[in-house]
Amino acid sequence: MSTSSPPSSSTPGGRAPLWGPVLCGAAMATVGTSVVASKLIGVQIEPFAATALRHLLALPVLLLLCVLFRPAWPRPDRRDAWILLMQAASGSVGYTALLIAGTAMVSAADAGVVTGTLPAMAALFAIVILGERPGVAALLGIALATAGVLLLSAGVGAGQGKQLPHRGLGIGLVTAAVACEVIFILGQRRLRSTIEPLAMATLMSAGGLLLSLPAAAVAWALGSPRPALGASGQWSALAAIAWYAWVPTVIGFWLWYAGARRATATQAALSTAWLPVVAVIGAAAVLGEALTPTQLMALGLVLAGALVGARPPHQPLEPGPPLNGPTSSGVTQPP
Repeated sequence: MSTSSPPSSSTPGGRAPLWGPVLCGAAMATVGTSVVASKLIGVQIEPFAATALRHLLALPVLLLLCVLFRPAWPRPDRRDAWILLMQAASGSVGYTALLIAGTAMVSAADAGVVTGTLPAMAALFAIVILGERPGVAALLGIALATAGVLLLSAGVGAGQGKQLPHRGLGIGLVTAAVACEVIFILGQRRLRSTIEPLAMATLMSAGGLLLSLPAAAVAWALGSPRPALGASGQWSALAAIAWYAWVPTVIGFWLWYAGARRATATQAALSTAWLPVVAVIGAAAVLGEALTPTQLMALGLVLAGALVGARPPHQPLEPGPPLNGPTSSGVTQPP
């Protein structure tokens, strides 16, 4: 069985229009859990070492899936090879390491809100770097998401400021992580060759492992300090890495492309709203974080930006042709 079967726009009973958004939303929900996992990892394990462990655990599973499903293996030219290397550096290493480092300085709820700006930041990069002409909806989405992050950065209570003295830097690192994922998105759209989802996931995990190992070695040689939380904290961090590797990386990736083949670009873009929602709920349910009114208002602005910015220009939010790959909506595989 190959993952390259052509997308189907309809199935008996009209289930395809439903299954596409459902699968994309489930994928984004798994990505939302990576924010909570990163918080558990960041207070205990050096970010590059954690990144290398993530890919070390994910890669054997992906290779096994390649053996089972036999996707066509790509033969990229030199240009595409450099793009793939850039994607691995930004999406597989940069995003993970920066997110883990950032969540060590901020609450998981803060990080969840910031990661929800992915569609708006992708649209902004497409305008600035690719020279795309934005619609009113895209500009409004960017403005709302930016307002949410600014409100989040400004709104810090005295108690939270004492607990998180480097909160501003942490928000900046998480924002940089989102920017790394956007670079991955833009690189994906520049590839000349078509690469099947499972093969792409395997390449990105292998590249992430090869690139993160030297960085982890340098960090280890420099003796990067990590807070000593005891055996329980170490086991929680290792369990979080395993979750990050097997759920958001392997399962989330597969869910995303299974849904993307059956969803419109608008439906896929709207599904990204699940990322910050799950991250914020997980911060409260798993980590016991108390959500502040400022965080909730910032989350509302970011979600509004994602929903408004996903609206295609001059078109209502109606089902359209199936989505076969990354589009100008700024949506691509989960990190």
